Amino acid sequence: MSSEAPVTRRRLLGSGAATLAASALATTVTRAAVADTPGAEHDYTPVVVPNGAKLPFKLVAGVKVFHLVAEEVEHEYAPGIKARCWGYNGHVHGPVLEAVEGDRVRIYVTNRLPAATTLHLHGILLDNGMDGVGGLNQNPIKPGETFKYELTLRQHGTGMYHSHHDEMTQMGLGMTGLFVIHPRTPRGPKVDRDFALMLHEWRVNVGASRPDPNEMSEFNLLTINGKVFPGTDALVVKKGQRVRIRIGNLSAMDHHPIHLHGYRFHITETDGGAIPESAQWPETTVLVPVGSTRTIEFVADEPGDWAMHCHMTHHVMNQMGHGVPNLIGIKPGQLDAKVSRILPSYMTMGENGMADMGAMQMPVPKNSIPMVGGRGKYDVITMGGMFTILKVRESLSGYADPGWYDAPAGTIADLAPHTDLSRDGIDPSAPSPAVSDAKIRFG
Repeated sequence: MSSEAPVTRRRLLGSGAATLAASALATTVTRAAVADTPGAEHDYTPVVVPNGAKLPFKLVAGVKVFHLVAEEVEHEYAPGIKARCWGYNGHVHGPVLEAVEGDRVRIYVTNRLPAATTLHLHGILLDNGMDGVGGLNQNPIKPGETFKYELTLRQHGTGMYHSHHDEMTQMGLGMTGLFVIHPRTPRGPKVDRDFALMLHEWRVNVGASRPDPNEMSEFNLLTINGKVFPGTDALVVKKGQRVRIRIGNLSAMDHHPIHLHGYRFHITETDGGAIPESAQWPETTVLVPVGSTRTIEFVADEPGDWAMHCHMTHHVMNQMGHGVPNLIGIKPGQLDAKVSRILPSYMTMGENGMADMGAMQMPVPKNSIPMVGGRGKYDVITMGGMFTILKVRESLSGYADPGWYDAPAGTIADLAPHTDLSRDGIDPSAPSPAVSDAKIRFG
């Protein structure tokens, strides 16, 4: 059974449900689908986590049992740059928890960190003693200890989880994750692809082996599911499918306006729950505030490779600091030749912007990554950071990356032929065309 296929209790257990029930209680389930209430019908599309993972659970006497392990993780943001982070179960960010409204869930948290921690289920309705604020609702989980959290899920939607003990440090080092709760009774049009994305920001100094959680403004790695472009996986979709994208933001300081090219969508949920259809409106950019989730939906009716990225322009750069000098418009003249007598590899860069840096592929310091640049079909894509690609295809044999889109002839922007210029009366060498005076005149 495909992990992307809709899952129902009937499909999972078949006609022998009654005889299989006892053995199913102790079985580890990797695709959340088994109902905990006899006779209940679950019918949903499991979430897909690009560059990430989902946490398996055991079904024990009708309770879904998860085990999170807080530990140090060597994490790769993209080829060429790694850091020692803190995460869960070997992942940064932690694996997605997936369950169904009405489920009873039990979450064990084992602390293998050198410091105490807690687990806060962000945006989840629960008893006060399960809220996970260290010192307020519970004792911190000391190194080596395992705590138990238990609750019945009273809602559906996209929540999150994170440490709520020394949050600046622990969340800044990566201790965050998503908690997806499907509705018990299906609502609205059924989706074919359900993606889960976590946004985050980091300060990793060039050559450093750990992120700096004390940073307040100059973040230089902006990630989707812990990855920066060109390390981000594409979101692969077949034409005609209905797509849901859940986006959570546990960045330290920044909201992120996530813009999708080629489509308009509706914002269908916030972290507070579903938005009535009558209150939805079309957008092409969704602002995801710090500490919030937003869910968008659309039908993938236009094939192609469509950019999806944060529209904060510095958030699609890698390891860029405010100390970079502004060289735009500088005329270096003979500077390169003169300096190269002392530094043979010297080259002035930035006088015409940063795009050439991606194409040059110049060597970078150890454990760092160029500011921009990932190979595209036609040239270098001069972006980095919080950038990925929605790949929509007419037909797919599976959901592996299908490669670059082959646009039909006549649908690609390209060098204008002389015949077209002549036909339309366009002379590129002539002075710029005059523009009309747009001022409003009265009287």
